[in-house]
Amino acid sequence: SLTFQVPDTSTLPLRAIMFSLLHLGPQRDADELIAEAVEAARAADTAVVVVATTERVESEGFDRGDLRLPGRQDDLVRAVAAANPNTVVVVNAGSPVELPWRDEVAAVLLTWFPGQEGGAALADVLLGLAEPGGRLPTTWPARFSDAPVTEVIPAEGRLEYTEGLFIGYRAYERQGIAPAYPFGHGLGYTDWAYESLEVTGSTARVRLTNTGTRPGREVVQLYVAPAGEASGGAASADARSTAVERPASWLAAFAGVEAGPGESVEAEIALPARAFEVWDEEAGRWRRIGGAYEVRASHAHGDTRLTATLEV
Repeated sequence: SLTFQVPDTSTLPLRAIMFSLLHLGPQRDADELIAEAVEAARAADTAVVVVATTERVESEGFDRGDLRLPGRQDDLVRAVAAANPNTVVVVNAGSPVELPWRDEVAAVLLTWFPGQEGGAALADVLLGLAEPGGRLPTTWPARFSDAPVTEVIPAEGRLEYTEGLFIGYRAYERQGIAPAYPFGHGLGYTDWAYESLEVTGSTARVRLTNTGTRPGREVVQLYVAPAGEASGGAASADARSTAVERPASWLAAFAGVEAGPGESVEAEIALPARAFEVWDEEAGRWRRIGGAYEVRASHAHGDTRLTATLEV
């Protein structure tokens, strides 16, 4: 056991130091600050504007009410872009945001929340020392109203997931809505020509050539779709015959390849069995759905470069 002796402080003077930290917004007029940015952009060869979300609008502890960038950031981008056509916008955000000015700027670079080395990495990318080779793991809508799910507040303690399988790019394809940036999208500092696609058994081989002037990396994405089914994701004749409902297409596999200028490379990608299976709730297991499938070698969802047919 431990015994503590607590001194009698009733006769001692009370001395305390108190402080608080308070985050305040800009103390200067927003229009004045934007005007200064415009003047700096007008005198520069290239303008770099960094926009971001904050913990006040995006965090793990609450849901977002919209997809807008906070404050006057959209106004800032538009003003700078009007003053300098070579405007690059760097987006620090952890999830999709609306970018209503995306067609008014020279480039958009998504850096997510990069951490303490973000500045050094950003400099390497902007100066061309490194290629921005990432691909979107989410779909970015043009506007909040295009998002498949906008109601996320439970009613009477319940939240119904009525979208079922149709989440992300599957929902956009079903509804016929074109996003601002599709799932899997991403650009680099070179271009690629998709030359051939061969599917044998459970293996797909995609040959492509770097047609640009710089070395680069491409992510070849394979989507599969039941052959002969209309796009839109409704239950097709094949789906009805097997008592299942499936998306119009879905990602089956992907692989990254690298090549120098003018070089050709082949991506060998295994098609997993799960890509052709559905979950059978009654049997409690995965069930294979046979038939003809279209295999699509794509740069991103909806950006199909080559197709082949596979009989399962």
